[in-house]
Amino acid sequence: MNKNLFLRFRKKGTLNNHPFIKICFLLIALVLLFSCKEETKYESINQKENVFISAKEIPDSYFLGDNNCKECHQQEFKDWQGSHHDKAMQIADSLTVLADFNNKTFTSQGVTSHFYKKGKDYFVNTEGPEGINEDYKIIYTFGITPLQQYIVAFPNGHYQCLRTAWDTVKKEWFDLYPDFKVIHSEWLHWSRGGLNWNNMCSDCHSTNVRQNYNDKTDSYNTKYALINVSCEACHGPGKQHVEDVKRLGADYKDTGTLHMTLKNSPKGLVDDCARCHLRREQFSSSFNFEGTLLDHFFPQIIVQDFYFPDGQILEEDYVYGSFVQSKMYRNNITCNNCHNSHSLKLKFDGNALCAQCHIPATYDTPKHHFHKQDTEGALCINCHMPGRYYMGNDFRRDHSFRVPRPDLTLKYGTPNACAGCHKDKSNQWAWDEFKKLFGTVDSIHFSDKLVPGILGEPGADLGLSELIDDMKQPEIVRASAVHALAQYNSENLIDKFILLLNDESPLVRGTTLDLLSQINTTDYVNYFLPLLNDNKRSVRVKAFYAIAGLKESQIPEKYRERYEMVKKEFFDYLDVNLDFVGGQVRKGNYFLKQGNLQKGIEGYEKALKIDNSNNQIRIDLANLYYRNQDYQKTEEAYKVVINQEPEYGSAYYSLGLLYAELERTDDAIKQMQKASKLMPENIRVYYNLSLLYDKNEDNLNAEKTLLNGLKIDVNNESLLYALAFQYSKLNQIEKAKTVLIKLVQLYPNNRDYQSFLQQILSTRGN
Repeated sequence: MNKNLFLRFRKKGTLNNHPFIKICFLLIALVLLFSCKEETKYESINQKENVFISAKEIPDSYFLGDNNCKECHQQEFKDWQGSHHDKAMQIADSLTVLADFNNKTFTSQGVTSHFYKKGKDYFVNTEGPEGINEDYKIIYTFGITPLQQYIVAFPNGHYQCLRTAWDTVKKEWFDLYPDFKVIHSEWLHWSRGGLNWNNMCSDCHSTNVRQNYNDKTDSYNTKYALINVSCEACHGPGKQHVEDVKRLGADYKDTGTLHMTLKNSPKGLVDDCARCHLRREQFSSSFNFEGTLLDHFFPQIIVQDFYFPDGQILEEDYVYGSFVQSKMYRNNITCNNCHNSHSLKLKFDGNALCAQCHIPATYDTPKHHFHKQDTEGALCINCHMPGRYYMGNDFRRDHSFRVPRPDLTLKYGTPNACAGCHKDKSNQWAWDEFKKLFGTVDSIHFSDKLVPGILGEPGADLGLSELIDDMKQPEIVRASAVHALAQYNSENLIDKFILLLNDESPLVRGTTLDLLSQINTTDYVNYFLPLLNDNKRSVRVKAFYAIAGLKESQIPEKYRERYEMVKKEFFDYLDVNLDFVGGQVRKGNYFLKQGNLQKGIEGYEKALKIDNSNNQIRIDLANLYYRNQDYQKTEEAYKVVINQEPEYGSAYYSLGLLYAELERTDDAIKQMQKASKLMPENIRVYYNLSLLYDKNEDNLNAEKTLLNGLKIDVNNESLLYALAFQYSKLNQIEKAKTVLIKLVQLYPNNRDYQSFLQQILSTRGN
């Protein structure tokens, strides 16, 4: 590894009086002056001064290290020492490695890993990216409790986190994902993107991180100022602050050079912590303490696969996404009301933490919680903050602080704390007990409207609209309702979405832009263009993507300057995400909107290089090859999908359509037959297969296929018409007549069906 990644050396010496040496020194000084001018100019910028914040990086020399803080902030430093932040990442050695590397083996999912030492170094022999076991040296440790991970170096600056971790409580090796089989070629294998330190971990486990990914070489030159989450990771670079203190002494006053101070508003502090405690999309290449949260990131809203439909945590949301749903957040409760900002520990034990605000005589009593005092059931957090295990043994609590709702569990399958504890009882029991103890639910929670909307239940769009219009609801809930509403496909919704582009919530504006930008049209550009002036970078970038279908010459003059400014932000956003599948796809889609099919294809091809097992991307790429009339690559792509996923019916169907166009009818029939077995409910398969049989003059199978399809959808228009045509072709006039009469009854305004029927009746008359 390049030591310059972590250490900065400055050689010292003396200068003699030789004129040549003096001239050389002068030239060197001038070079340094101009090459490092960014460092000399760096100044902390007040967050509220500038909408268009800079993209400049903070020089590492502006970060002085934790010992410089210790001198004046002794208690804070003492609290921080040994914390999760302090031990977020460390160089692997005898003091930092907690696991047993004394020739220990661990087997999971058919892979055996051997952990051993060689001198002072730590090694693991485990399955590598080619599916064979190799030896890897442990370079870094990650975390301290309840688990510790280990990082190894790969070529081209890649650093990978082992899937096997050490349980620091049980003192044993374990699999982070014991029930999840991953083969060596998949993105989620530890040696590939899913457990890559550079893009998945570094930004939040070290200070002043720049990932420095090179898309052309698939390499990283990742840099950071300090290896762990230091004082300056939260409070910002300390150089100016220390200089001011030394210069001003007792007259020192904070001029805004430090961040996350007592001056922060409660919600401002939450946003500052959310830089890392947030599931999000990144919009800036490095965090430079300028602007606000949404200038650098955009939160993951409540959607299935990440959250339960009621907003409870499913996948790890890193706290922010659940906390901002809560009444606590709305009422200005913030992170350090419960947690020591430096040690990260809870300020009080048990219910005493909640008793800071909630009167014990009212709430910490069996009359409220109906459990024996001083038991697990009597703890506030077990009812109002249920949790889930992530990474095998790491228990994280839901911070949405909600009342258990067994009734929603019965309706929609969402979890509830009652049945979560009483695992021997049913959800019906939980609801019966709830009603017995508390009566029916006496207030409407946003989940009552959000859950059916996310699940797409008929009529639930009305509840979603009400949530969106209710400005008292959490921003993340309103934005999530916007996303859910889109699935109802009502033409009337377009007008509503256009109005939401001016909503006071940037989450709502951004989510709305995401939805409307999926429409590859220029119909709405006049509504998108003003958002190039939005006060949040993430929203401006989304607006730029929404107008990507416009050529630069089509941008109105009054928006030209802002367009150019946001264009730089947009491509910075693309660049910082190019080591993700989604980043390459987004870049490809941008060029597709621009009409550049070749560059669009390039984006999707690079996405597949990142995750070769992502067959949804491969299907989309096959369609692009088809648009490019590269039928050989189209065919190859479908065949790869079929080889990797033999049960993927859509791949057989698409390959069948391709063969049909290429006049390879027999091959097309074979693929459609396979598709019909794998997708027996797909009407289009029956329709196209019948046409192929008809083309081969296999009338019997054509008829049989259409009749099988009509068993699925008895009134299907396409199948009925094809069947009528088939009967007509075979001169089975009565059968044709019967089918056509049904078609005319179902679709009385279709004159073609009426004409066809008259033709059949005329034929019978003859």
